[in-house]
Amino acid sequence: MTLAPSPAPATGRAPARPGLVLAFLCAVQSMIYLDVTIVNVALPSIQNDLGMAAGDLQYVVTAYGTLLGGFLLLGGRLADTLGRRRLLRAGVALFGLASLAAGLAQDPGLLIAARAAQGFGAALTAPAALSTLTTTFPEGAARNKALGIWGALAGVASVCGVLAGGLITEGPGWRWVFLINVPIAAAAVACAPLLLPAGRNAAPGRRFDTAGAVTLTAGLLLLIYTLDEAVEAGWWAGRTVGGLAGAAALLAAFALIETRAAAPLLPPRVLRLAALRTANATTVLLFGAMLTLFFFASLFMQQVLGYSALRAGLAYVPLALTVAFAAGVASGLVARVPAKAVLLAGSLLATGGLLLLARLPVDASYAADVLPAFLVLGAGLGLCFVPLQIAAAHGVGERDAGVAAGLINTSQEAGGALGLAVVSTLAFSRVADLMPAAGADPQAQRAALASGFHHAFLTGACFAAAALLLALVLLPRMAPARPA
Repeated sequence: MTLAPSPAPATGRAPARPGLVLAFLCAVQSMIYLDVTIVNVALPSIQNDLGMAAGDLQYVVTAYGTLLGGFLLLGGRLADTLGRRRLLRAGVALFGLASLAAGLAQDPGLLIAARAAQGFGAALTAPAALSTLTTTFPEGAARNKALGIWGALAGVASVCGVLAGGLITEGPGWRWVFLINVPIAAAAVACAPLLLPAGRNAAPGRRFDTAGAVTLTAGLLLLIYTLDEAVEAGWWAGRTVGGLAGAAALLAAFALIETRAAAPLLPPRVLRLAALRTANATTVLLFGAMLTLFFFASLFMQQVLGYSALRAGLAYVPLALTVAFAAGVASGLVARVPAKAVLLAGSLLATGGLLLLARLPVDASYAADVLPAFLVLGAGLGLCFVPLQIAAAHGVGERDAGVAAGLINTSQEAGGALGLAVVSTLAFSRVADLMPAAGADPQAQRAALASGFHHAFLTGACFAAAALLLALVLLPRMAPARPA
């Protein structure tokens, strides 16, 4: 089967070479996904070079994720309104400039501000890229194959960020974790007009839902920031309770505004699509489980098994390859069986893989204990990515492609923040309860850490199992998209 482009939109020329469009969009999106995880391994080096306080180090990670998650839906609607290619170029340009600032930063405050600007640039780029893909390829077999490649590269980029961060930090230094983005972003800005259709623009005089944009973006920013902070502050701290209450009030105000807006930021017609609603809810749960995997598997390997940062990064290579292979398999399967069946199988495998991690012994062998769990998890996640993207775009018209893409990306960010906040609270509470009894005995301390991390993996498995049940009950059956 070949990848066939969709009919030319009214305001843009359909590309003659859809394969090049797909390759370009995957490269841009992989750059964004890499930056979610690539910086984690570099944090100790950043702290030493810039003299950062330990408590401020988390903001190098959360500033990026908070701005990315908070502005994705706005970015999606701007892509529909201003044109997808135009917004993608603006987002990539901002991302590249912010990466340059981060790589040259000599002050912790400047680095954190640059990371926030990176997140904003990524929030403009991601929904524009995904909506360009879904409007370039018609719904059915061609789009499913394209989304299979997209899902494979996105999953591999997320996992490979950990490995790349270790290699770059121990090689040319942590600054190149950011500087490597600069030539890629410059090339993408230059090549976009040659490869991408212009995309549709809003009709002249169309109103923009400013009130909805402000309340939604503020609500999402506050929600994701509060969830990230809850890990350190605690769930019952005043700032956590106040932040969650404020986010709930802003999101409720947004819902009220949308019922009265002439041109709503999130049109009700989009939320009436059952496949889209269920795909987003399932994504929240699965990405909560996935962030649990990355965060606590790294801690388990380094703090319990004694791996170095580089060795822990290399340990993820089989997982990345399995995700890529399974996503490729999924893109073929959805042409023969309903996407729902593929998603259920993936969710079941992801649940099983996390349960295997929850049983890792303190002296676990990589080959006998860690690797099998990673292979099962990689297969499960790879099978999930493709049907989730298909369901999130199922039945969405071209005029709403940007907001649908922003919605699924927002679900990924919010799900990761929520999952990590909940799981971290349970895991570190368990560690805090056991550590006093461990005393100064290193073996007992490792056992206490392992017990807490086991709680984390078990909770992550519950997230994945809930996603399985949600998809089983609520996701409509989408007929397989057989090629002509």
